[in-house]
Amino acid sequence: MRCFNRLFVRFVSVVLLLLASFVFASPASAQNAATLEVSVFDPSEAAVADATAVLQGLSSPGDRRQGVGSGDGRYRFDVPPGRYRLIITHTFLRRLERELELGAGERRELRVTLQLEPLSEHVVVSAEAWPITTTAASEPVTIITREEIERRQAVQLAPLLATLPGFSLGRTGREGGVASLFLNGGDSNFTKVLVDGVAVNEPGGAVDYSNFTLDNVEKIEVVQGAQSALFGSDAMAGVVQMLTHRGATSAPQLTLLAEGGGFSTGRGAAQLSGLAGRFDYSAAAAYFSTRGQGPNNRFLNRTLSGNFGWGFAETNTLRLTLRNNTSDAGVAGQVLFVPPNLDQHNGLHNFSATLRWDFQTGSRWRHQLAATESYIRQLFAFAAPPVLPIRNQLNRAGFVQQSSYLFRQGAVTAGYQYEVENGWVNGPHFRRNNQAGFLEGRWQLVPRLTVNTGFRVEDNASFGTRVVPRAGAAFILRSGSDSWGATRLRFSFGLGIKEPSLIESFSTNPFFFGNPNLRPERSRTFSIGVEQRLASDRLLFTADYFDNRFHDLISFGAGTFFNTDLARARGLNLIIDARALRWLHLSGSYSYNDSRVLESPNAFDAAAIEGNRLLRRPVHSGNLMLNAVLARMNWNLAGYFSGQRTDSSFLAPGVTRNPGYARLDLAGSYALRPDMSLFGRIENLADKQYQEAVGYPALGRDFRVGMKFTFGGE
Repeated sequence: MRCFNRLFVRFVSVVLLLLASFVFASPASAQNAATLEVSVFDPSEAAVADATAVLQGLSSPGDRRQGVGSGDGRYRFDVPPGRYRLIITHTFLRRLERELELGAGERRELRVTLQLEPLSEHVVVSAEAWPITTTAASEPVTIITREEIERRQAVQLAPLLATLPGFSLGRTGREGGVASLFLNGGDSNFTKVLVDGVAVNEPGGAVDYSNFTLDNVEKIEVVQGAQSALFGSDAMAGVVQMLTHRGATSAPQLTLLAEGGGFSTGRGAAQLSGLAGRFDYSAAAAYFSTRGQGPNNRFLNRTLSGNFGWGFAETNTLRLTLRNNTSDAGVAGQVLFVPPNLDQHNGLHNFSATLRWDFQTGSRWRHQLAATESYIRQLFAFAAPPVLPIRNQLNRAGFVQQSSYLFRQGAVTAGYQYEVENGWVNGPHFRRNNQAGFLEGRWQLVPRLTVNTGFRVEDNASFGTRVVPRAGAAFILRSGSDSWGATRLRFSFGLGIKEPSLIESFSTNPFFFGNPNLRPERSRTFSIGVEQRLASDRLLFTADYFDNRFHDLISFGAGTFFNTDLARARGLNLIIDARALRWLHLSGSYSYNDSRVLESPNAFDAAAIEGNRLLRRPVHSGNLMLNAVLARMNWNLAGYFSGQRTDSSFLAPGVTRNPGYARLDLAGSYALRPDMSLFGRIENLADKQYQEAVGYPALGRDFRVGMKFTFGGE
């Protein structure tokens, strides 16, 4: 009995002890919990209610807790004490990571401001002085992401841009042929091309896209319409900007790619990127070689690219970007009219660099200081003496400073730019010093209406001082995401200018004597458009009408240059984008471009006389693309067409037309493992014979296959 009593007493004691532990320990545990409240704002200090906030335990990475949002940009966490990593992400705002330690019973309030993410497909950095969302842009904007580049397995910039609405391509040959692009009726030197903010046009606007590759490129932006109020000379018809990849994974990521195919083609590429504390890095190297189709059609291209950033703080960063392209191409000539030249070749070396410091003073002031440089080296070698090779060296070096004041309804930006242009064009040295100041403002007058306006005062050593304004508006006529979704209207107007080339202004050659009194070539661009979303945002339709007029175009006559020509282009760009099924994506575009030469008193070719359509700009063009994702496979079928174009061989009298053509490309990939994939593509699937520039046959059917490996990363 005594034994039973002792056991009973012990049992009761244990039960009471457990009860006491439950009663007294639970409140103590609740008291030991830490509370974190995070308030999230965008650059204009507006609360961000649709961000994703996660708290990850550093000692146990699998412990991830998502914050409870209150709808006013506040997110709450109730967690045990310890060390955590706070991760905040958003569709178009820059990812934020911050390590913190929470003590027992601590209650902490944290306020964070997320900056716009320049590499997001929902943000455009080339439309205004400070990044904005695409819905706030008043100009037609097209964005190509890295994902789309890889789906289409695009290697070169020019053929990719040629499939976009408003563009037409003129390429004198196959791979490596001199490539020119025409946007909305403008000449090939009317579009400003930027690489991470650095202008890579020759002084005077010309661009040879033949060796512009897409290695290490994360995003491409195209902004249509005159952008000279922001970017100065050369932005007569629009701006194209390539933005390179930035490291974003704490573990280094190495990507290797190799492919080969028809015409003895081989390509290899490597990219290493990552994030080490405050330092992010991305470096890439690529090699491309092909023998081409036909005699003297070889092409060799090498690319080096780097993007390195150091964050002193979340709003104080220093970034260095570098890009280097070297190429050598055989130049067979217009083999449809003359026998191929077996010895000519064109060697190019393009380099660009920028060192940019972005920092913030106070909660509303943003500043940017940038030093930029780009140069072009060209050696065009002819067959044999007595003709001497052409050697050109062109350089642009400059400095840009801008400051922006951001407020809830918009931003105001003021800036100053100084640039020195140097050129050694087959011997003589030319130099031009330019400077400019600009002012731009953006206001959200009412919740659905955003307007922008600005102007630039350009002081150019060739033509003196000019003022170029621009203005635009974006209006949300209807919001929502149901069967009949959001409707957005946009309007833009701008004046553009383009300086003469160095030869046009300063040449002392008696056969091409420069004219120091040349005025700048000018443009007046106007566009109005509508964007309509349907079927719960699964269908997007856009239509943009443009009306462009080009004044004081430079022509050549009597051994020198004059501002005599006048032209216009007006038309319509249509885009449709549909996610028909979960695995099927369809997109297409159509461009109508009614261009006309209005005045050309010095025309020396029949294709350039008054009344003709502008050279190499078709009236009708378009594309249709289908992308299907099935299990581990991705298929991309792309079709393009270009109508008949005015063109000239400059050799065969009476040849003033280039027939239209249609072309199909097929690309596919298969993910063998998450870190390894097999891919292949067939270009010009139907083996069509056509010419992108009259007299120069394009490449026939071509195939390539390869493999891609990814190591590390997250």
